[in-house]
Amino acid sequence: MTSFAAIAVVPPGLEEPAAAELRALGCHEVAAGRRAVRFRTDLAGYVRLHLQARLPFRLLRELARFPCRSRQELHAGVQAALQTLPNWQEWLAPEASLRVDATGSAPGLAHSHYTALEVKNALVDLQRQQFGRRSSVELDDPDRCFHLHLGGGEAVLGLDGSGTSLHRRGYRAAMGLAPLKENLAAGLIALTGWDGSVPLADPLCGSGTLLIEAACMALGRAPGLDRGFSLGRWPDVDAALWRQELEAARNLARDRLADGRPLAPLLGLEQNPEVLSQARHNAAAAGVAPWIELQEGDFRDFQPPDRPGILVCNPPYGERLGEPGELEALYADLGTMVKQRCSGWDLWLLSGNPELTGALRMRASRRIPVSNGGIDCRWLHYAIR
Repeated sequence: MTSFAAIAVVPPGLEEPAAAELRALGCHEVAAGRRAVRFRTDLAGYVRLHLQARLPFRLLRELARFPCRSRQELHAGVQAALQTLPNWQEWLAPEASLRVDATGSAPGLAHSHYTALEVKNALVDLQRQQFGRRSSVELDDPDRCFHLHLGGGEAVLGLDGSGTSLHRRGYRAAMGLAPLKENLAAGLIALTGWDGSVPLADPLCGSGTLLIEAACMALGRAPGLDRGFSLGRWPDVDAALWRQELEAARNLARDRLADGRPLAPLLGLEQNPEVLSQARHNAAAAGVAPWIELQEGDFRDFQPPDRPGILVCNPPYGERLGEPGELEALYADLGTMVKQRCSGWDLWLLSGNPELTGALRMRASRRIPVSNGGIDCRWLHYAIR
């Protein structure tokens, strides 16, 4: 198949792990940028990414790049770009619903809503000229989801293959008060280097997202199996290609690690019975409940497995949950617990408040900047010795 340029929109701070994932899934000319990774793939590879890639928010198929320094250049550039596509009339068939998303800015195009409206006008004007009628706008599940990014005097026009954020796996109907997005959780696990061969524990597991994403990764559970994608209604994606990639993704699932060894223990502790019930529901919905032991209890009572492994933790840091005084005591107790009971382990902790992590009385060996729901955070690594 002919390859084309594409862009993966990823969580800030996870550009390099996302680039590694794209390479592992067969992409080439992979280049990490800011909140995005550019790459090339063919149509089969693009479908494969929607089913198997864990880190992107969106996967955009690039249609065109053109100079854009005004509203007029935007309108003309969108129409010219579309008419260079092979069989472009099929892509703009009036029977297909559409939506336009926009990011970035240019002179006279400072607001994304206004930019998206201008792109939509260019599309429907071209439809009226060609067909005498236009598509309807569908916000929730469009047949064609166009995406335009403005920056540096240039516009990049693309198609979003999912129509909605890829972080939604479909298993998490139940969430805690401050849920960690699934793709961010997967990226954080990837940064730890955990491969399923040593225990993984979360003593403040909440609704279980870190442990669930880790188990899914280790056991080959493809994240896109239980959802639909707008690319399935694209003119050049035939049913045979879709079935082929879907079957390949399903066949990745296994009950042991890829080398045949059993998965090491995964253990989660949650004090709130209602939140613990949510975690168990989510693990069952994701198909990994048999491999995750979820217990009710306080992290202060955590008893690690016999052999060392990796602790992961996303404790509250005051932006949404908890009072400052209570949280400082929580962090101090967490630091005491891991130093007393987890010798030989590695702790990875997501922090959005450096004053609170100071209460751990531990020195981080790595501090990886990431963003969690717009909050500037650090994924901190502590070697417990």
